[in-house]
Amino acid sequence: MDLYGLLKSEFKKIADGIMDEHIAVVSARTLTPKEAIGTPDRDDYPLLKGKEVMVEAVFRDAKGHAFTDMPGRLEGTLRDIIELPLSNNFQRAVFIASLNAVMRALGLVEGSVHCRDKEPASCARQLVETVKEKFGAPRIAFIGFQPAMIEQLSGSFPMRVIDLDEDNIGKEKFGLIVEGPEATEEVLSWGDVVLATGSTCVNGTITRFIGKKPVVFYGVSVAGVAKVCGFERYCPYGH
Repeated sequence: MDLYGLLKSEFKKIADGIMDEHIAVVSARTLTPKEAIGTPDRDDYPLLKGKEVMVEAVFRDAKGHAFTDMPGRLEGTLRDIIELPLSNNFQRAVFIASLNAVMRALGLVEGSVHCRDKEPASCARQLVETVKEKFGAPRIAFIGFQPAMIEQLSGSFPMRVIDLDEDNIGKEKFGLIVEGPEATEEVLSWGDVVLATGSTCVNGTITRFIGKKPVVFYGVSVAGVAKVCGFERYCPYGH
């Protein structure tokens, strides 16, 4: 599946007629942790630990966010954004954040800005009930380290966790040993349902999780991608 080719094609259609207008300038910048997530009631979110940053794109009066481990800054027209080669995490983050901002400005998506303060904890608690309603009592293959979600889900479901952060791999978190990317296929085979971070669309791994099991992507990064591709997304407190 040429996911990024599809996204570029759809972005061109969405931006038809406004690609070179001066009003269609997109700026992307990294947010400080407090700007991105406020002051939540725990300090182990990747954003607060400095492992990931939030890139923000602004189009007209709308904002779009995307997680990345490769921050930077870029300004240009929508045409400039669409023509990026998407060969690294920085370019993909700018592209994804920009897609989110443009789709938000045009009324095509909601929840393109990260939740804040106590909302991440509320989101995690609500996810337990959402999984029960949709899937019953599944084994969960959880992709990414989202501590509040893992803590809540692990009390109700069998689950295994995959993460890319070497500081987490092999460590016990909430009674689970975090596994590395080499265990991905085994964990996907084991699980009944996949809950995957939306930032997989930024780091280029998203296609590994499509088409094997029911998959729900969580978070703001995947807002535009989920809408374009018809993926299921969980993000009840996105702004």
